[in-house]
Amino acid sequence: MSGNGTTAGDDPLQTAVWRLRSRACWADAAALLRSGTPAAALQRTALLVERCLYTEAGWQDAEDALRAAEALAHTDEERGAAACERGYLAYSATLHGVRDRADEARSALGRAAALIPPGSPGRALLDFRRGLIAENLARSPQAARAAYRRAHAGATAHHDPLLLSFTWRHLAGLALREGELADARHGFAESLRIREELGYLVGTAPALVSLAETETEPEASRLREEARRLFRLLGGVPTWLAAHLTPPSPGAATA
Repeated sequence: MSGNGTTAGDDPLQTAVWRLRSRACWADAAALLRSGTPAAALQRTALLVERCLYTEAGWQDAEDALRAAEALAHTDEERGAAACERGYLAYSATLHGVRDRADEARSALGRAAALIPPGSPGRALLDFRRGLIAENLARSPQAARAAYRRAHAGATAHHDPLLLSFTWRHLAGLALREGELADARHGFAESLRIREELGYLVGTAPALVSLAETETEPEASRLREEARRLFRLLGGVPTWLAAHLTPPSPGAATA
């Protein structure tokens, strides 16, 4: 989930990994990484876990990569990062109805919180994922907002624009639910702007659809059509976006 789309010193390997990841080619990106070091094993895991969330497939590959990362982790931060990925994988499985792993998700993220020190770059990602659980599993928007705000501050401090695109998006979603249209439009627009600047194609269609929810016609339809184009270009990924992109049937009643 984290990563800013650029690499220090223009590392050719990381640039190639980013380009594949951003175009929904997570398995290809993971194949470029040697898993013999804790950092590479954790990055492979993150890629394959993200694939599960976006495609609802590849669960066993992600689990295998996660176990390898857990075995290689030696420091508290490495163990915490692996626990954060375990929590996210369990959350994704629960969210998509593969299996109820909500307790495992909470436990793993709690373990990560005990291992990743405050102020660490990994803490912002952890806070964001705890916000996801609060919003989508515990149905506690207040707790989710607090976690997203902590993640937003951490992503700002550590210059992680991709994570910022997610915190903007989810804070905007909460604002929209509460009828705060201007705040929601601003947050969704910021999320879309960042993703377009980074070239994060796989996350651009969802950002377009979210912004469309806050716009009037004809702009809303234009945004949805652009989202449909990207969705088709990426082979129907993310899978869960399909339900938001189906045009109404001719003559269908609308409220």
